[in-house]
Amino acid sequence: MRDPRRNSSPQRPQPVPPGPPVIEWPGLDEGHARAGQNLELLCMARGGNPLATLQWLKNGQPVSTAWGTEHAQAVARSTLVMIVRPEDHGARLSCEAYNSVSTGIQERGVTLQVTFPPSAITILGSASQSENKNVTLSCITKSSRPRVLLRWWLGWRQLLPTEETVMDGLHGGHISMSNLTFLARREDNGLTLTCEAFSEAFTKETFKKSLTLNVKYPAQKLWIEGPPEGQRLRAGTRVRLVCLAIGGNPDPSLTWYKDSRTVTEPRPPQEPRRVQLGSLEKSGSTFSRELVLITGPSDNQAKFTCKAGQLSASTQLVVQFPPTNVTILANASALRPGDALNLTCVSVSSNPPVNLSWDKEGERLEGVAATPRGAPFKGSAAARSVLLRMSSRDHGHRVTCRAHSTELRETVSAFYRLNVLYPPEFLGEQVLVVTAVEQGEALLPVSVSANPAPEAFNWTFRGYRLSPAGGPRHRILSGGALQLWNVTRADDGLYQLHCQNSEGTAEALVRLDVHYAPIIRALQDPTEVNIGGSVDIVCTVDANPILPEMFNWERLGEEEEDQSLDDMEKISKGSTGRLRIHHAKLTQAGAYQCIVDNGVAPPARGLVRLVVRFAPHVEHPSPLTKVAAAGDSTSSATLHCRARGVPNIVFTWTKNGVPLDLQDPRYTEHTYHQSGVHSSLLTIANVSAAQDYALFTCTATNPLGSDHTDIQLVSISRPDPPLGLKVVSMTPYSVGLEWKPGFDGGLPQSFQIRYEALGTPGFLYMNVLPPQATTFTLTGLQPSTRYRLWLLASNALGDSGLADKGSQISVTTPGLDQPSGEPDYQLPTEQPAGPSKLPLLPVLFAVGGLLLLSNASCVGGFLWQRRLKRLAEGISEKTEAGLEEDRVRNEYEESQWTGDRDTRSSMVSTTDVEPYYHSMRDFSPQLPPTLEEVSYPRGLTSLEEENMTFPGHVYDEVERLYSPSGACGPLYDEVPMGSCDLYWPEDRYEDARGIYDQVAGDLDPMEPDVLPFEMRGQLV
Repeated sequence: MRDPRRNSSPQRPQPVPPGPPVIEWPGLDEGHARAGQNLELLCMARGGNPLATLQWLKNGQPVSTAWGTEHAQAVARSTLVMIVRPEDHGARLSCEAYNSVSTGIQERGVTLQVTFPPSAITILGSASQSENKNVTLSCITKSSRPRVLLRWWLGWRQLLPTEETVMDGLHGGHISMSNLTFLARREDNGLTLTCEAFSEAFTKETFKKSLTLNVKYPAQKLWIEGPPEGQRLRAGTRVRLVCLAIGGNPDPSLTWYKDSRTVTEPRPPQEPRRVQLGSLEKSGSTFSRELVLITGPSDNQAKFTCKAGQLSASTQLVVQFPPTNVTILANASALRPGDALNLTCVSVSSNPPVNLSWDKEGERLEGVAATPRGAPFKGSAAARSVLLRMSSRDHGHRVTCRAHSTELRETVSAFYRLNVLYPPEFLGEQVLVVTAVEQGEALLPVSVSANPAPEAFNWTFRGYRLSPAGGPRHRILSGGALQLWNVTRADDGLYQLHCQNSEGTAEALVRLDVHYAPIIRALQDPTEVNIGGSVDIVCTVDANPILPEMFNWERLGEEEEDQSLDDMEKISKGSTGRLRIHHAKLTQAGAYQCIVDNGVAPPARGLVRLVVRFAPHVEHPSPLTKVAAAGDSTSSATLHCRARGVPNIVFTWTKNGVPLDLQDPRYTEHTYHQSGVHSSLLTIANVSAAQDYALFTCTATNPLGSDHTDIQLVSISRPDPPLGLKVVSMTPYSVGLEWKPGFDGGLPQSFQIRYEALGTPGFLYMNVLPPQATTFTLTGLQPSTRYRLWLLASNALGDSGLADKGSQISVTTPGLDQPSGEPDYQLPTEQPAGPSKLPLLPVLFAVGGLLLLSNASCVGGFLWQRRLKRLAEGISEKTEAGLEEDRVRNEYEESQWTGDRDTRSSMVSTTDVEPYYHSMRDFSPQLPPTLEEVSYPRGLTSLEEENMTFPGHVYDEVERLYSPSGACGPLYDEVPMGSCDLYWPEDRYEDARGIYDQVAGDLDPMEPDVLPFEMRGQLV
């Protein structure tokens, strides 16, 4: 069953209309507001169910429909916010309230009463008026509520209006107008004229409109400041005129006039500013305007006026100026020699007057004064005439008229250039001889005078006319000059020039002298002379010009003393120069150069060789030269014979005094010629001890004589002891040694040093490395100790022994406090006595170690030499032919190569080959290398022989030269030079290319194994 209480509900309130709306007005005066005020009005309606709906209306038009309600208080509220404007005056604001049960709309309204000031004040009329005249103005305001009153102020003085009027305005307001008329006075100028509007409703505000009263009145005084009137001013003087005025309103406009014409400032950019017009300047009540002039003739006695309204002031200038224009008038224009010319000079205007004078190119002329004409600028004019008789020399001259002012110290000139027509005339500066260099350019100038200019320039040479249009090597320039290029000596000669114009013709001759460099036409090369004779080295040239001192001679040599020509006579005559040599010496032989320089590059140079012929001289390096070779008929030996002499030398060989049969196939001779040095290399194949161990004699012969030397062919043996052992340096712990190798016995030799400290038992040994060295530093010595040293030479057959005292020496090392150097030493004379200062046991150990090292060095050296021998199979070592004799310097080049394969003999002369020795193992010793040679390492052999008697040896040399007394020049670099060389010192050679040319590349080594059987020697 349902609970009957659930159908019961609370009783609802009955709908009721709202109460009337109420407007809350701020302030006491309802409806009164001021323009610009921010007005807030609150409308409330109480009661009603539902609460009231509110809206604001302005003049019946809704302006706000927003409202709010408070149910607790049963109040509805709506606020209207607006800014009051003048046009809101009289508007009705109303608030309406209603709800859904209202039978009608309830309203509450307010009518606005708006107060507003005038928005603007305007003054009509001009506040500018001349003094002592009435000024009429009107002041009118915009609409205002309530009306405003107007009053006038001039400065701090109130003026009474002449009439006041009020009119209705907008929005219920009023317009006020006030008219004012008053007398303008000078002292009122610049005062502020104000129209002021005021009302009790606007006590806190002031409304004004102001104007500045401008009373016009003229300047009180006007004057000009400048040079005093009557002062003389020179043209070009800068003059400053200032116009000044006092007072005046508006500011006076100062205007300058020159002779009733307004002065303006010209502005041509290309001319200087002669007039500068300043602007109006004001200083207090004073006004000024400046006029700056650069005076000219037109300013003379001109009247300058400054005006300011009705006021004016004037000044006058006096300007002195030279003639403004000097003009020359002529009675004729076309003139010819003999014509008369009358010239008149006119000075147009000047102040003061001037004096006229005439001159021609600086020469004064007498003239006649003429009647002057009127002159502008209030100046003076002058005129003067002169009469001239014409000649061709007057053409182009200037006849000058000078107008001189004594007072101004200034002269104005004008000239008249004479135009005289005349035929061509060659001037005095015409060049008659032109010098040119062959292959260069030549310009034959023309110095000709003619009027009019020549119409044509015609050149002829040897009867032939040169083309005016030009040619391959010439052209005629616009001025008539003839230009030649690539000039040759065939162009030398006279050139004829023909000039022509409308007035006549003229001719001239110009000579072209062509200079060319000297060319040597004749030079006898070689020039030969016997020693002690006389000869001329003649040099003939073709040259232009030929100068007396154009011949010069040089001697080609490396040393300065070699180049001296003091003992020779130089002779020059015409195109021939001579170098005369009296009592010819060997030292004068060599290359000479004839140098001819005539100033035209390049100088001519000719090389001529002076050959001093002399009898042969065979080099004798020792009383008997030895050459070693194995006599087992498997080896070969080469005997070397070198001689000097000119002309070429012929060599002959004998064995034990019997001429050698070179038809024998076992003998081969090669002959080499280089300048004055000649060599003969005799190669003996299959050397036999029975047949070939003999004394061979080499004889050198030429037409002037002969000479010979002996060479002993011996068997292989032990080496000879070294020579000349000496100390070259010493320190407390070492000694430097030097020596000369002895004959090596035909086998490679090495050196060993044996030494002992005196007083200490036992010997120490040191092998010299490299084996072929001739200097060595022995180290490991003790300071202040005396040593005895031996030098041993050894080869595969043994050593040289200790018998030769030249291979032993005694030395004493310096102490630690003594300086090192080259100490004195002496040969030992007796065994020194005394106990040893060295401990015995360390010495024995040292000796044992050195012995082991020495044996190892010997074994290593032997294996190394054998390896070198195998590697060098088929290679011949290059020989060195010695240095060319310096003092002879014969460039005798008549050498030749002749070959006869049947006789096995040959002759070689070339600068491109060098001879090789062929020893018994086809091994060649080295000759001293030259600049054109490449030195090969020593010790290389050319053949490996399996069945050789000494399988490990390498033949180091074919021959050794020992220096006899008085002949200290060795042939080979293995033998050191002596202290002198009486004939051919090797450090003074002129030709650095050496004596021999390389031939080894062209000569195959003659190996015994490859020789035919019939060419082999007999077995021993």
